[in-house]
Amino acid sequence: MKAHVTTLVAVLMGLTSSMAKAVELPANDYPTYARADYVYACMQVNGRTPTVLEKCSCSIDAIAAILPFKEYEQAETVMSVRQRGGENASMFRTHTPYLEMVNNLKRAQVEGELRCF
Repeated sequence: MKAHVTTLVAVLMGLTSSMAKAVELPANDYPTYARADYVYACMQVNGRTPTVLEKCSCSIDAIAAILPFKEYEQAETVMSVRQRGGENASMFRTHTPYLEMVNNLKRAQVEGELRCF
């Protein structure tokens, strides 16, 4: 009976340890739709295979570990406005805060590619 209690205590301690590790993970501030959108676009460019799915998922996880979602979203917006062109878009190409946002996103994307592809 004592052996069963010792085993049960060991199992419970292991579960407690595992649960503590889960709490230590960084907060996931990227909503599912943003991750899915990134993976979908990544797969459109790189191929629609299970291997590419893994690589694209890894890539957005790497980006999320580097760049908070708010900054990711702002940089994506700036890049979208730039693509539209016109006079209003020119300020998004030349003003330092916008350049910095886009450059931060591009650095995070490169890091994701280096880690995952």
